[in-house]
Order: sequence, then C-alpha cells, then structure tokens
Amino acid sequence: MIEVCTLSKSFDAVKAIDNISARIEDGHVFGLIGTNGAGKSTFMRMLSGVLKPDAGTILVDGENVFDNPTIKGEIFYISDDQYFFSSGTPMDMMKLYRTYYPKFDEEKFKSLMEKFGLDKKRKINTFSKGMKKQLSVICGICANTKYLLCDETFDGLDPVMRQAVKSLFVNEIEERGLTPIIASHNLRELEDICEYVGLLHRGGILLAKDMEDMKLNIHKVQCVIKDEGLLQSIKEKLEVVTMDNRGALYTFTVRGVREEVIQVLEQLNPVFYELLPLSLEEIFISETEVKGYDIKALIL
Repeated sequence: MIEVCTLSKSFDAVKAIDNISARIEDGHVFGLIGTNGAGKSTFMRMLSGVLKPDAGTILVDGENVFDNPTIKGEIFYISDDQYFFSSGTPMDMMKLYRTYYPKFDEEKFKSLMEKFGLDKKRKINTFSKGMKKQLSVICGICANTKYLLCDETFDGLDPVMRQAVKSLFVNEIEERGLTPIIASHNLRELEDICEYVGLLHRGGILLAKDMEDMKLNIHKVQCVIKDEGLLQSIKEKLEVVTMDNRGALYTFTVRGVREEVIQVLEQLNPVFYELLPLSLEEIFISETEVKGYDIKALIL
C-alpha cells in the first residue's frame, strides 16, 4: 500500500505539489488525472523515489521510498518520455533492467515482444512513438515489481494496442496483485480500467475516490424551467455544482444521493426532467470549474 501524507514540492517559486494526501490500495488500478501543470509527473517522480519531497512523507509498504533501494526495487516507473540507449536494442534494455530488478522475467519479455510484433534486436531509435510505449510497458510488466507507475502510457498507442495493454494490466493484477498507477489526460481511457481516481488541480488533490462511488454521488440533470421561482427552488434544495442553459432547457451537475435528487425534483414538478450518467471527463470538468478552472473562460 502507498500512503501519501501532506506532500509538497516546489521548484524555485513554482509550487508543483501543495500539501496533498492520498492512499493507494494494493491490487487496484489507481488513475491520476489533472489539469495541465497540475503536478501529475512531479507526483509520479516522487512516488518512484526519483525526486525528494520538500515536506510530507511517502510510505510504500510502510517504508520511505526516497533513497531506499529495497523499496525502489518494487517500483517500475514508465515516464512520459522513457529513456533508451541511443543506439540500443530491446535486448540491451532487458539486460539493463535485469541488473536492477532481480525478478525480471526474460522468457515473458521475449514472448511479449513476439506477441506485440516487436523485433527485440532492432535499434530502438528506429521505433515509432507507439512502439517505444509498447516496449516500455513490456519492460515494466516483466520487471515483476509490485507497483507500476505509468505517466501518459496510452499516449501514442493505437486502439488495438491500448486494449492489449489494458488486458496485460488486468492479467497481472489477477495473477500476482500488481498495482498500476496511471497518470493520463485521456480520461476515456482511464474510465474503463481504473477503480480509484485522484484528481489533481494546481498542485493539490481535489478528490481521491472509488470510481463507482464518485459516479453514484454526482449527477447530470436536464430539465425544462419556465419560471424563476422554480429555478431558485432547485438551487436551494439541491447541491448544484454547475449550471448551464439554452433557453428554458437547463443542465445541472448536482451532488447527492440519486433517490434524494429524484425526490426533490418530483416535489418541485418541473415541466420535464431526466437524470443522465456523467462520464469521468464531465466529472473532471465539474470539479475543476468549482475551483476556478472554467472552460468557458478559456474559450470565450
């Protein structure tokens, strides 16, 4: 288990991570999403022990991760721009990682390289961006670490390969309890694999919740409202996060238990209403708008 407590990190005057806390349970997929410059990559580098926090603690299985070779041996970090030898081959990378990760599975590496259609003797600098991402994932899986940190891992992969990588993660979770932590801007990719989600904004975590619980307690409501009194009553009786309208058709994002939201709407009896499911992307936009990251202000 990974426990993060009041973590902070600055680069000169820039506060990259600001007093965040989180708990990542073993054997689950944790998705880390956030606005541009929110601190996702900095957070991942601290989790992997690459960067030292200015304040706060990161405990991996009860031990500090920074300057701890034993714990680092249980973490494989796939950065957004993974390092490869300038003229090296996948076999060279395998030999390198084998020295750092004693449990590295050579046979699985060769098997996955073949299944993914990658030439293990070809120079990596001739690989496409997607092929390099595939190689990084294969190395990470074959290192047999307990934790796999992935920074924008799906970026550059075609749809078939994205599904193949997700299947790999699922298999490793079931077989040996792997804990993948995936930072991504592609919220749709995270939605069908992550069980828990942390939302970063301007260096702080707005929320860290079970995905299903999150969706159960935030809803999109569309209704037709033709008088100001009804609109005011909805604002008073429901916890409205965001509101938009086109004429008499209003769209609200509201927090609360679904049954209680329906009960309020039934009592107020608008001309028409319906509750619609929210995607992770819509939840992300709603939560960040509350904190002042207004998409309308950016495009108008």
